Amino acid sequence: MNLFDLPQPSVPVSGSDRQFPVRRIYCIGRNYEKHVAEMGYDVKRSKPFYFAKPADAIVLSGATVDYPPLTKDLHHEIELVVAIGKRGRNVSVDEALDYVFGYAVGIDLTRRDLQRAAKEKARPWETAKGFDQSAPISAIHRAEDIGHPSSGRIWLAVNSQIRQDAGLNELIWNVSESIAELSTLFELAPGDLLYTGTPAGVGPLNPGDEVTGGIEGIDEIRIKIS
Repeated sequence: MNLFDLPQPSVPVSGSDRQFPVRRIYCIGRNYEKHVAEMGYDVKRSKPFYFAKPADAIVLSGATVDYPPLTKDLHHEIELVVAIGKRGRNVSVDEALDYVFGYAVGIDLTRRDLQRAAKEKARPWETAKGFDQSAPISAIHRAEDIGHPSSGRIWLAVNSQIRQDAGLNELIWNVSESIAELSTLFELAPGDLLYTGTPAGVGPLNPGDEVTGGIEGIDEIRIKIS
């Protein structure tokens, strides 16, 4: 393939033949109280913190995901994903939803053993979070079609066994607050995706596992680990 013909990472837009071009992927850490507790941290509402994945970590629902190298503890994290459709900086909480193009269901795949090792040495998380195929996602559903979901079930199952099961209303920082805070750190732009954090129940995946999940009122997602 010619260097100048490299494909643009993108996500299908539901009900359309258009593709949402992915510019950046931002993720929020520790945004559900029970997940914060299961990871061994104090449950308190401090400022949200963010990390990033490369745009080409995107993999679409229905795909087979390779078990990544240099880990023995690959974990699943089901998440609400927000697709940004408007440029802005220092966005107010009241105006934040105006910047949302739509919503999707995502899975933040994590090399947990590498993350633990990075935390112990106070090092960045990139090797634990930003590896190939680490950002599975469903089609994006436009906010003009489904509104702005603030409640509803979010769940994930491995081989039909439920592991994560919570409600969007359990987010510590809701979508508006998360967007507003992110916009103080970076200028938001069309093509940005925000993975908004995962509820409790994260756990290991193995080759051969079938992973399904969904968010009520948005969509479902399915991947297989190979």
